[in-house]
Amino acid sequence: MNINIQRVDYHNPRQAADLVAMLNAYAQDEMGGGSPLKAQVQETLAAEMAKFPGAFSFVCYVDDQPVGLANCFMAFSTFKAKPIVNIHDIAVFSTHRGLGLSQKLLQAVEDEARARGCCKVTLEVLSGNDIAKKAYEKFGFSGYELDPKVGHALFWEKSLG
Repeated sequence: MNINIQRVDYHNPRQAADLVAMLNAYAQDEMGGGSPLKAQVQETLAAEMAKFPGAFSFVCYVDDQPVGLANCFMAFSTFKAKPIVNIHDIAVFSTHRGLGLSQKLLQAVEDEARARGCCKVTLEVLSGNDIAKKAYEKFGFSGYELDPKVGHALFWEKSLG
């Protein structure tokens, strides 16, 4: 089994197509919402990410087939006055889970974050996604809290359309 993690060139047609295919597969998974991406999203995703400052992605290939991805965006820590990498999406095809591929994707993201002088890497995980939580904990992630008296951080959203 040949495993290769590649940083995505959003202008490369094959890598862009692989990125969209992987994200679409993730979107259809129970943990990704259970529905395919809209056609407009599939058609424009790579080009829009190419235009977005601080966006970068990795695709994991096994024997030259895409089986995993990580989409990341730069952010900033005001408390440390340093950049942060947020992993917005990370997924591995169900057929390839249990092979340690998520750990390889996480390592690629961490390496990139260190190269960019980041102070941390963040991500969100659904509370019921125990498999992912175990993978993230294995890699060194933990829930965020400043002081146990005030509790741990929650990820909230307000949809704008």
